Amino acid sequence: MSSLYFCQECPTCGRRVQIRVEYLGRTLKCQHCQGQLFAADPVNRRFDCAERTDELLRRADELLESVHTSNAEERSLSRGTTD
Repeated sequence: MSSLYFCQECPTCGRRVQIRVEYLGRTLKCQHCQGQLFAADPVNRRFDCAERTDELLRRADELLESVHTSNAEERSLSRGTTD
């Protein structure tokens, strides 16, 4: 018999953790950061894991783009001052 899982965010590192349904109500450790989390009823969760993952990926893309833009501007300014 295969286990059923639900998704929950680690409160320490923010990673998505897949938790077996039979662990509901228990305190667990995140396999990534070893932070503790309480396995809560997924029906009462405020977000869906897929939506939260999309939100985190979108934010990561924004941050990477801002660093890329900032680096390009710095290179442009440094070229202008050395010419």
